[in-house]
Amino acid sequence: MTMRLKNRVAVITGGAGGMGQATVLRFLDEGARVVIADFNAASGEDTMRLAAAAGHADNARFIKTDVASEADVKSMVECAVDSFGRLDVIFNNAGVGGAIGPVWDMEESEWDYTFDVLAKGVFFGIKHATRVFRRQGEGGNIINTASVAGLSGGCGPLAYSAAKAAVINLTRAAAVQLAPDRIRVNAICPGFILTGLTHPHQQTLEEAGRFLDGLQPWPHHGRGADIAGTALFLASDDSAFVSGEAIVVDGALTAIGPDMWQRYGVPREATMTKSRLNKGTTGATSTARPLAD
Repeated sequence: MTMRLKNRVAVITGGAGGMGQATVLRFLDEGARVVIADFNAASGEDTMRLAAAAGHADNARFIKTDVASEADVKSMVECAVDSFGRLDVIFNNAGVGGAIGPVWDMEESEWDYTFDVLAKGVFFGIKHATRVFRRQGEGGNIINTASVAGLSGGCGPLAYSAAKAAVINLTRAAAVQLAPDRIRVNAICPGFILTGLTHPHQQTLEEAGRFLDGLQPWPHHGRGADIAGTALFLASDDSAFVSGEAIVVDGALTAIGPDMWQRYGVPREATMTKSRLNKGTTGATSTARPLAD
């Protein structure tokens, strides 16, 4: 069996859960050496155990990373070079739900947290990976997680949608700027993928999966493996002439015009009675508060 990423070194943020963890394990199976970067240290240890159980203990490292901290992102990239001698791929995948609620009630700190993780974190990843790629002089590969929410106004919370739209255009602009250095930059726009972000705590994983099944034309919801497969394509030579793309992986959701709020059967942000700050699977506590008078 040919391993499509043999001897390549990848960094995957948000790599300890959901789509990131699925991609870590797929890349390892395909011959890559992988740095798992995640804010949640406990989940990082769990992912390292999974990697070891699959026979990849020597090819994986974990580093606790806050992608909103430039120092952390720089250390994450240095970890790859120090551990494995080089860097070939960075997958800027870390994400949270962020601020959820009506725009007139959103706090500046909630907006900033959302953009710090979802957009600034991607910028830091591109910046520091590019420095290594240019120093190596052999090109490089950048993959960013955007979302179908970044393609319209009806498939995600307002702040999240705005941040993901920023990721899509950042991807395209960086692809143009970095092309002379043979650095490819692409984004993946997932639809409804069953992860910690789409798995409400009051539901079992099976219940959440059944709920998501009916939200797009495809008969079942998306899985982390679906994103891992797309990331593998973008990280491999199969996509050698693909750059500046935002690849939608959504079971034909955007083809029918998404309206997340109606499909989820929950109140739209404008009619909510509380504002929330979703911190995803970082291990930090998500919060909710009554709307301001």
